[in-house]
Amino acid sequence: MSILFSGRATGAKANRISLVRRFLMFFVHHIRQALSSLGELWRTPAASFLTIIVLGLSLTLPVTLHLLVKNAQQISNSFAKAAEINLFIREDASAAQIQSLQTILKADPQITAVRHINKADAMAEFQAASSFGEALNYLTENPLPDVLVVMPANTEPAAARALMQQLAAERIVEFAKLDLEWLTRLEAVVRLMQQAVIAIALLLLSAVLFIVSNTIRLSIISKQAEIEVMKLVGATDSFIQRPFLYTGLWFGVLGGLLAFLVSETLLWGLRGAISDITSLYQSDFQLQAMNLYEFFGVILLAVSLGVGGSYLSVRRHIRAIEPSGP
Repeated sequence: MSILFSGRATGAKANRISLVRRFLMFFVHHIRQALSSLGELWRTPAASFLTIIVLGLSLTLPVTLHLLVKNAQQISNSFAKAAEINLFIREDASAAQIQSLQTILKADPQITAVRHINKADAMAEFQAASSFGEALNYLTENPLPDVLVVMPANTEPAAARALMQQLAAERIVEFAKLDLEWLTRLEAVVRLMQQAVIAIALLLLSAVLFIVSNTIRLSIISKQAEIEVMKLVGATDSFIQRPFLYTGLWFGVLGGLLAFLVSETLLWGLRGAISDITSLYQSDFQLQAMNLYEFFGVILLAVSLGVGGSYLSVRRHIRAIEPSGP
């Protein structure tokens, strides 16, 4: 009985060792075929280089447009957060009335801050900013009104407009101004750019898929005799297909890296021009480059296109290759 149990234990241990060995050999075979397919790219540099260039540059346009849209959204959000309502006070309003309105507005939960610009300060600021200079000294009276600058708690355009209309009804307010029309147009342009990015990306990525598929098809045709021999000695279709799928994977990795480098180079070239523009508006806006998640997203997309294009080709053409008769 003890011999029987000992034999079963030995058999179970041998089975476990066999499973572990097969599991390790599975990964060894995959690593070997992956490295072999990378070497195949090196042995055919012209065709491989052209495919990588096409894949990388096709990804560069949608990636760059995405980064531009992201930065445009950042600009839109930063200006939306800085939305201010200007309340122009009537000429006949007294200082006590202005102070009373300012106190009431500060207590309003819809408002985060209120700043009073009196007419004298407004004239001094206008004289310093304008090119009229000494000519303004000849005015007999100050034509500028007192202004209350109100910062709304909710800076969304619709909420800010509703608050502006409410404040414009105050008795000593001549009129209120909220310049958000340009911001609305900017948001519309950003939405249009988002839709354009999606449309352009779909067209270019579809083209990349077919280009990779055609490249793999040509590679399969060039190795038809080798594939026939492999099938004669018992190789399965999945074993034969694997190197071509790894070739598509390498196309994707290298093409994604190229798209990243080119898009970052384009953004780097734009930084100087954008810095000159933002300095004119006294803004501290900084162009946002690709973050880590976006980088891995680009690589994953490129790999998906490479492997997908390869799969479309190998599933059709390798099955069609059969060993010729004697």
